[in-house]
Amino acid sequence: MKYFPLFLLLAITQLSLAQVRFDGVVRDSLNEPLYLANVIALDTTTNELASYAITNEQGRFRLELAENGTFEIQISYVGMKTLKEVVQTSGEDINREFFLALENALDAVEVVSEIPVSVVGDTVVYDADSFQNGTERKLEDVLEKLPGVEINEDGQVEVEGKVVNKIMVNGKDFFDGDTKLATKNIPSKAVDKIQVLRNYSEVGQLSSVANNQDNVAMNIKLKEGKENFWFGNITAGAGTAPNNELYLLQPKLFYYSPKYSLNFIGDLNNTGEVALTRRDIRNFGGGFRSPSRTSGTDLNLGDNSLNFLTSQNNALEIENKLATGNFSYSPTESLDLSGFLIYNSSRILSRETSLIRYTDPELGIPDEATDQSSRERSNQGLLKLSASFQPNLNNQLDYDILGRISNDAQNQTLFSSVVGNTLQSDRVKPFSINQNLNYYYTLDENNIFALEAQHLIRDEDPFYNALLVNDPIGADAFDPTAEALGLDTSQNTYDLNQNRRIQSNQLDAKLDYYHILNAQSNLNLTLGTILSRQEFNSDIFQFLEDGTQFDPTPTFNDGLAVNDTEYVFSDIYLGAHYRLKTGKFTITPGFSVHAYGNKNTQFGELFQDNFFRFLPDFETRIQFKKSEALTLSYDMRNQFTDVTRLARGLVLNNFNNIQFGEPDLQNALSHNVSLFYSSFNLFNYTNVFARAAYTSNIDQIRSLTNFESVIRTSTFFNSNFADENVNVFGRVQRTFGKIRASLNASFNYSKINQFIQGQQSLNEGYTQTYTPELRTNYKVAPNVSLQYRYSVTNNNQGGGKTTFVTNAPSVEFDAYIWKSVTFRTNYTYTNQDLGNGQSQSFQNWDATLSYRKDRDAKWEYEIRATNLLDIDSQVRNSANNISVFSSETFIQPRFVTFRLIYTL
Repeated sequence: MKYFPLFLLLAITQLSLAQVRFDGVVRDSLNEPLYLANVIALDTTTNELASYAITNEQGRFRLELAENGTFEIQISYVGMKTLKEVVQTSGEDINREFFLALENALDAVEVVSEIPVSVVGDTVVYDADSFQNGTERKLEDVLEKLPGVEINEDGQVEVEGKVVNKIMVNGKDFFDGDTKLATKNIPSKAVDKIQVLRNYSEVGQLSSVANNQDNVAMNIKLKEGKENFWFGNITAGAGTAPNNELYLLQPKLFYYSPKYSLNFIGDLNNTGEVALTRRDIRNFGGGFRSPSRTSGTDLNLGDNSLNFLTSQNNALEIENKLATGNFSYSPTESLDLSGFLIYNSSRILSRETSLIRYTDPELGIPDEATDQSSRERSNQGLLKLSASFQPNLNNQLDYDILGRISNDAQNQTLFSSVVGNTLQSDRVKPFSINQNLNYYYTLDENNIFALEAQHLIRDEDPFYNALLVNDPIGADAFDPTAEALGLDTSQNTYDLNQNRRIQSNQLDAKLDYYHILNAQSNLNLTLGTILSRQEFNSDIFQFLEDGTQFDPTPTFNDGLAVNDTEYVFSDIYLGAHYRLKTGKFTITPGFSVHAYGNKNTQFGELFQDNFFRFLPDFETRIQFKKSEALTLSYDMRNQFTDVTRLARGLVLNNFNNIQFGEPDLQNALSHNVSLFYSSFNLFNYTNVFARAAYTSNIDQIRSLTNFESVIRTSTFFNSNFADENVNVFGRVQRTFGKIRASLNASFNYSKINQFIQGQQSLNEGYTQTYTPELRTNYKVAPNVSLQYRYSVTNNNQGGGKTTFVTNAPSVEFDAYIWKSVTFRTNYTYTNQDLGNGQSQSFQNWDATLSYRKDRDAKWEYEIRATNLLDIDSQVRNSANNISVFSSETFIQPRFVTFRLIYTL
């Protein structure tokens, strides 16, 4: 079995060896090279596409053709007559030169074969059918086969190393542009063209004056016949599992017309197939971006949601319900209305065992083994409504409102080798309302105004309860903490509770003025403000065995247990940026001047700070070619914390993690430098990008931590020691005929100063990861993807060093058999070397077998198996600034389901 991947690789290589290289140059009648001319080769025997290319700036192209074949070469260029010529291949390479003549308006229009990839300005257009072999079901299956396009580990779409900001369908936002919902639900057979929009600007008036180089959007063009009526599919399934019966229902329905669109995606299952995780829902910003994102100010409002035991994809039992709806309507050419509704509900049973080893013996912290089980419930809802009014080219008004509400709860059972048995309960019912108003006005060809304003109201109410069972081990370990908290220690159990309420109200607004000096330069002046108010209340109490409530007074932190804090923050700033294009360079120097004011009131005492700060920034972009660029950027940022770190009273993150704030905390300052290189070459099918970033944090807010056994107590201060982070990531991708090879490499270095038990020490971490991959894209032969991930993590914690090495080979295989049967499978073997002579490993193997009479059949029958090897758990090892963490997360057993899919 171990020789199977090698045999497979040799077979793939052998299939691609019998190729003839066809090099050529395309010129016009004046002997000038034609850039971005389209060249395709059709096999005259099968009349199918054999190869394609796009000419580079010298007019050169390269095709890979099979030996001893006859091919029709078609060369097309806008405004030129299409050239057709038949060539025969032997065993020798071919080199030719072609000349195109101007189009004669009197000639009939000639239809040429579909071009797989074409480039028009900043738009790259892929023909979806040219990259499909019949095994594809969803949009993501097609995207993974496109040159220059990747689906990263978070499910985001990347093009040339840049994350796609939004996905549209026929020019209409799909759930406000969310890429994950689009890629996992839009059926592949409905897709005609995939348009990658580089340098994308949502506001046409600002496209010529703002830096949009990092903005990438994607528009999915539907096939003819997929407009003006419903399309999509409905999946129903059932199966058996060791402990329960399995069910699944997934309707995915879409309607598009020139005037309006409707989309509905539903999901009801207990098989662990999660369309949107809780994290996805929390991060679903609905397209909202802070107006002050480029001002140099970062204000953290905090996140008081629950910290669930495991991610939603790794659990023993997962039951999920999802209902989403999206609409867009254009009653007139100048008015667009849209919106979406998302409801997500999950029920999860998780279990995780872990071992925490503290690396510095001088700290006196005992190692701790834990066994945790958790029942989790989450209900989340989002509603967004949007309106965009553009009566003419000079005016555009946008308004959005996003409401969010959730009801989350978690009940945990924890056994600790140090503390003993503990029952914990968390619940929270937060809500928020976010409004966004933008107005863009073009006074004349040289003067543009832009007003952007956002208002946020958020209310969070987390409640925490911990019941420490009367255990001889646990009681001895927690008693000193109970005494310090002021609890009634005469009780047989400690019933510890905390109420919290965090209310946030923030306005973020700015007015931009753009003055176009000439065709190469413009000036941007900005006047903006951030006004924020947070109120924080909390109290800690104990339920006694007679049912009464006891309010403790701690013996530390000046006896403060409750919080009643009001935090007000203001930032008024003025910014200026100058943008100059000269030759291959685009240079954008700028700065912002800020007047900061912040104050917090606690227990009748006022703490305030007012100051000015000058924050410079700079960006230079070198455009070597149309599709090759290097960008260097620098900015200085001010970082402000949230109210919970300022509050002087006690806050229970959980029973063994207690914090109290510092009202005199100051802001942190960061220096950020990044370098980004990208090259997208359709001449030799090579895509290269690399990103390097460096951050230095000054006056960073750090915690002062003290341990009593494994119970930690923390407060905060501004550290005089600078923390640093270096991150480098790169990808090289090259296509050889039907084989695509790629190499991903990343390196991360972090330096963090830590303060534990009154001692300062330095923690340094190094992580490097290399991932080579080979992927085929045959139209008729089976396809395979071979990947190998090698990762090394080194951590120097002052008192000790750790090294983890991960080796993870994987293979994906899909075949389209007899034009009716699809077989797909993927397998991953993960081995983690712990650096002490021990190692841990686990395997993942899934497979799907489906039948449909042909590609246009309405019905499809599918058998899907997950966790074929019936693995009980997955292992994970990591290290942080004080400890080494090893965990085992228990997962769902082998599931086999039968599914029936009906396509509209």
